[in-house]
Amino acid sequence: MVNPPPAPAALSDSAILAIERPHPALLRYYLVSLLVFPPLLPILILPAWFRYHTMRYKFTDEGISMSWGILFRREIIVNYARIQDIHLRSNLVERWFGLARVQVQTASGNAGAELTLEGLREFEAVRDFLYTRMRGVKDARAPASELSRHEATQPPVGDEANLAVVLGEVARELREIRLALESQPTRPPTAPDV
Repeated sequence: MVNPPPAPAALSDSAILAIERPHPALLRYYLVSLLVFPPLLPILILPAWFRYHTMRYKFTDEGISMSWGILFRREIIVNYARIQDIHLRSNLVERWFGLARVQVQTASGNAGAELTLEGLREFEAVRDFLYTRMRGVKDARAPASELSRHEATQPPVGDEANLAVVLGEVARELREIRLALESQPTRPPTAPDV
């Protein structure tokens, strides 16, 4: 019987913000996954090696960024406010190395993840951190009922002032038209001419 690995200790926000590189086990995972096609190993080993050695993560107060590449440098930046969902994925080999991928989805219209953080052993702590930041950004916005109550007590500013003046004039003209129509005498309907 195999004993399950111990649950990872919760990482502090500062420890997650300090993550900049994938775990070294990611390079071993790349090598093992390339052994599936031994004839292609000499060709595919260099892109995997360069990807691992150039991969960088950056967690900030506004969002996450991931960059990699030498000749064709790629960088993906996702703000916490844009995050819609977060998934953890790991195949058998990744679980063997204790790794997982954190897939971050946004409302960009893509079916796949916008950003995939690879080679993390602290994947559950990172997921929880991202959920906390995602909710924190969304909870900072006031609900619509509070906004309408707040807007009702505040005087209009800028374009809102012009809009309020125009709407007031439209309402006054509509009242005058309604009063004019009501003050006209009503005639009985006449029979149509045949």
